Order: sequence, then C-alpha cells, then structure tokens
Amino acid sequence: MTEPTSRAPNPASKGQKRPEMKVRPTAPILPSANIQGNALMVVIAIMAFLACLTLGGVSMVRSTAASWESQISREITIQIKPDDGLDMDKALQQAREIALTFVGTRDGQIVDEAATARLLEPWLGAGLDIKELPVPRLVIVTIDESNPPDFEAMRALLKESIPQSSLDDHRTWVDRLVSMAHTTVMIGTGVLLLVFSAMVLTVVFATRGAMSGNRHIVEVLHFVGAEGSFVATEFQKHFLKISLKGSAIGSALAALFFMSAGFLQSRTLATPQTDQATALFGTFSVGALGYAGIFATMIVIALLTTFTARLTVMRTIYEIDTLRSDPTRADGLTN
Repeated sequence: MTEPTSRAPNPASKGQKRPEMKVRPTAPILPSANIQGNALMVVIAIMAFLACLTLGGVSMVRSTAASWESQISREITIQIKPDDGLDMDKALQQAREIALTFVGTRDGQIVDEAATARLLEPWLGAGLDIKELPVPRLVIVTIDESNPPDFEAMRALLKESIPQSSLDDHRTWVDRLVSMAHTTVMIGTGVLLLVFSAMVLTVVFATRGAMSGNRHIVEVLHFVGAEGSFVATEFQKHFLKISLKGSAIGSALAALFFMSAGFLQSRTLATPQTDQATALFGTFSVGALGYAGIFATMIVIALLTTFTARLTVMRTIYEIDTLRSDPTRADGLTN
C-alpha cells in the first residue's frame, strides 16, 4: 500500500492574485421610462399646475379682500352740507376738533377745495369752482381699528353742534365688502376642491392605467416567490419618482407664472391698465404662504400617486392569489 504523495505547492501561484469578482449592478424591476410612465407624468404636471394656480388665485383674492376691508374700516368720513349763513371753513375745523376728542381717533384731515374739485373732475370736468355749487365738504378721520371710537356718540355730538353734518362710518360698505370677500373665497375654495377632486380621479385612473401595462411584471414576481410587500415597495418607488417629477414641473410652472405676473405688474406701474387691475385684484403676488401652499400641493400629489400605486399592486396580487386558489376560475382561464 503506497503512501499518498503530498502535492507540492506551485511556486508560481504564490505571486498570483485571484481576480476580483465584479458584481454586476442589478437593473430596476420596472423600466425607468416608458409610454405609460411619461403619460402619467404629463397628466400629473397638468393637474398640479391647475391646482397650484387655483390655490394661488384664492390666496391672492383673500389677501386683496383683507386689504380692502382694512383700508375702508381704517377711516370714517364727516360730511358737511353747505347752507346759508354757514361758515364752511369754521364748521370743518370744528367737526375735526370734535372727532379728535373721542378715544380711538388718531388724526383728522380736511379735504380742501382743490382736492374736492379733483374728486368731482371725472363727472363735472376740470376748472370747477366749488364755491358756485352746493358741494358738500369732507373731513377724513383716521381711527384705531383695534379700538374704534363710539360712533353713535360722535354722530349725536356732531349733529348737535353742526346740524348740517353727517357721519359715515362705512359700516354698510364694510359689511358688503366682507360678505363679498367671504363669498369670493368660498367660490374659490369650491373651485379648488373641484380641481383637487378632478386631480385625484385623474391620478387614480392614470396610475391604474400605467399599472395595467406592468401587470405581467407583478405576476412574474409573485409567481417566483416575491412577497407582496416587496413588489408593492418596488412599484411605489417607481411611481414616487414619476409623481415627484410631474408635480414638481407643474408646481414650478405655477410659481413661475405668479412671479412673472408680479414682475410685469411692477414694471408697468402708473399706467391706467395696471392701476385698474391693482385696484380690483391687488398685486399678483401670493406671498410666502402661497408658495408654501404650492409646495404642499406638490407633496400631496406625489404621496397620493404613490399611495394609489401601492393599493393597486396589492389589489393585483390579491386577484392573482384568488385566481390560484379557485380551481374553477383557473381552469376557465387556462382553457
């Protein structure tokens, strides 16, 4: 019986190194770009743009209405009608002094004849002589909005001292403006809710449509033993990227629209068109809260699309398991 001979080590192998194994990067389960994904991204971008545009419009209308209300409620007007034997200048000065004696008033300004003529110029033309017409004169009193004076007491004292005077605290205009502002904001909020509802339905159906094109991938992964949570997570990541790109594009376009409109408005100040637009709609600026709302809308759309994709995948896996557990339905499909 021969003894086993020991194999001598190969000296040449001592200086050689084993070649390093290169790990091939794994390809994504879902294709990074396809027709369904691109179509879904375009739909999400359009709906995000419309939603952010509506949100910015509602924010702009609300801020403009608040500015109108603040400007009107900040002042009251004392009107004195001309009468025989009435010293108008003395009556105006007396009315101003009476108003400033009340707590809650800050300043009083008498509208002179030149300013009164300018107020009537659009209707009566230029070069108007106020003294030839029975035109009432005005005293504008600035008040403290947080601590307004007693208007009834002021009105009674003015009427007692100057019978030709009347006090207008703009309550009627303020109430109408508040009602109009609330109505406008409610209408804008309703439109915003409709846009969001349409966006939700569009994103849901577009996501399901894109998922139907990738149903075979879900089936293959599930048949080879992949867990439902793993498959749902992979699809969730895929649709999260698509939704973030689409919503970011739409939100960026909406923000760019408001910034461009504000820039053009600032460049065309002191023109009749811009002055009228500013008086009606205010400045085309949504402010920090508006841009924060646009960013929040982008995040909501992305999360909504991702959540819809996950639910769709889990429902698809449930349908596959139901078919496999039902022999009659499985035989019907194979036949």
